[in-house]
Amino acid sequence: VQLQASGGGLVQPGGSLRLSCTASGSIFSIAVMRWYRQAPGKERELVAHISSGSYTNYADSVKGRFTISRDNAKNTVFLQMNSLKPEDTAVYYCNVWNIRAQGYWGQGTQVTVSS
Repeated sequence: VQLQASGGGLVQPGGSLRLSCTASGSIFSIAVMRWYRQAPGKERELVAHISSGSYTNYADSVKGRFTISRDNAKNTVFLQMNSLKPEDTAVYYCNVWNIRAQGYWGQGTQVTVSS
């Protein structure tokens, strides 16, 4: 199983980015899909969560600015990030769990918010 994340980059404060992460291989049926991030010197934190029924949950720091969504047919999860702030700078990781309670991580994509 592989998770391929993309969409990171350098953006000015107030800008937007859209991350995507696609799972391939024998992953079976995906239940939960999440995005985490880890800034330098900080612990990895949960940013957003989407269930198989499209229930979503967000960290307080990103509510109203980030939107998580998924395309089940393509085993892909997205993170639309708007109104980006310098404190959003981090490596963003996708994480998925299938119905067998097996978890997988993507390789991470760097997001840098700076003028």
